Amino acid sequence: MEQEVIVEKALNNNVVIAKHPLYKEVVLIGKGIGFNRSKGDPVPSDQAEKTFLLTDEQEMEQYMYLIKHVDHDLMQFLNDIIFYIEERMDRPLNEHIHIALTDHLTFAIRRADQSIQFSNPFLFEIESLYAKEYQVAHEIVEKIKKHLDITLPDGEVGFIALHIHSAITDKKLRDLNKHHKLISQMIEVIEDGLDIKLTKGDVNFNRLIQHLHRAIDRVYQGEKLGQQNNLENVLKITYPLCYNLAWKLIKVMQKQLNRPVDETEVLYLTIHLQRLTNTI
Repeated sequence: MEQEVIVEKALNNNVVIAKHPLYKEVVLIGKGIGFNRSKGDPVPSDQAEKTFLLTDEQEMEQYMYLIKHVDHDLMQFLNDIIFYIEERMDRPLNEHIHIALTDHLTFAIRRADQSIQFSNPFLFEIESLYAKEYQVAHEIVEKIKKHLDITLPDGEVGFIALHIHSAITDKKLRDLNKHHKLISQMIEVIEDGLDIKLTKGDVNFNRLIQHLHRAIDRVYQGEKLGQQNNLENVLKITYPLCYNLAWKLIKVMQKQLNRPVDETEVLYLTIHLQRLTNTI
């Protein structure tokens, strides 16, 4: 039996805020769902193409602000974009994406319409780390070009990919950006320490980026790699430059993340660094 929800407010023809018997306040999205509906009117929940919760009052206010200030057709298009992401990623998205990505794309479209350009310094790293999200983000940029005749700069693919990754992992965008800045800082330390210029997109560069990313995740999860005393002695004697540089990187991580880093990470970093020196 379908559950009936009661309209609190119709934001436009396609979006209503309603009272749900189980989840209290919900947002319903569906073509025509708000047409001719007023407060107190019942709505069969199966009429909604999408139902989501915004339990944070500030987020609800932000979403209502977007509804009021973004063109209705554009808002519907952006809702369709979010449906498309969920379908392509084949997994549920954190509800925050309805605010975060809608807000981001609205301003991105406005900037592009005014020919305001900017770059994304982490583009290659994002593509390497989140290949599926990056591909879907690229498809979204193409959809925007086709639907709105607006060409977003290449850097937007990376930003959209981060929003998608944030929505499927529940990681905050602020933390993701912080981690990419840390990885970028560590790359600079490596280039200075080994006196090399790393080639973005190179196989070994991608492996290094992925390893640094996993190392950061391990720090947050408190994961230990286990003692490797014999390996440590061999690497320390055989590759002293890379071993000492690896320790420097560990200290950078500890300082920026303000968390302890498992000392065994040094060994795996040493191996990655040595691989880089062999490809010069």
